[in-house]
Amino acid sequence: MHQKVLDDQELVRQYLDGKSSAFEILLSRHKERIFTHIIVMVKNKSLAEDIFQETFIKVINTLRKGKYNEEGKFLPWVMRIAHNLVIDHFRRNKKMPMVRSDENYDVFATIKRDDENVEQLLINGQIDSDVKKLIEHLPKEQREVVIMRHYLSMSFKEISEKTNVSINTALGRMRYALINLRKLVEENKIELYKVN
Repeated sequence: MHQKVLDDQELVRQYLDGKSSAFEILLSRHKERIFTHIIVMVKNKSLAEDIFQETFIKVINTLRKGKYNEEGKFLPWVMRIAHNLVIDHFRRNKKMPMVRSDENYDVFATIKRDDENVEQLLINGQIDSDVKKLIEHLPKEQREVVIMRHYLSMSFKEISEKTNVSINTALGRMRYALINLRKLVEENKIELYKVN
């Protein structure tokens, strides 16, 4: 007999009723997407791991205090917490200007050009959020290579060692990832040109 797959809301309810294993299921179900979201923004694995842990401490505390609103879906709610913690981190480190209401305000003007996080700091930049969403649609192996290459600046040699595949396989996955991303861009009619 097949075990019934419980939805997120039911798992949250079980966790609140004292069943800690329900939270472990939630965590394993969503950790990859949440970690991907964080790492794409911060471009640093150990920082991403710290923020990931901080996210789940906050999730647990919020659930325990009974402040979780069931109307929203669990994953988008956790993603929002992670997103806000990333923004808090950048603000604490003075790398992200507070966004002013003036529409003509040029964010680039207030950030040093040599800051490797310039693009990622433009959290309101539609292009970055579109690309992030598209990366999530890639097959797992391709998504992994894109994140390691573009967001962690790893060489293909490092990627091949980390993923236990040959350099050619890593290169191939990257090539297919780019082909798939191009298709997704065309299908979704996304403009990827940045205005200077």
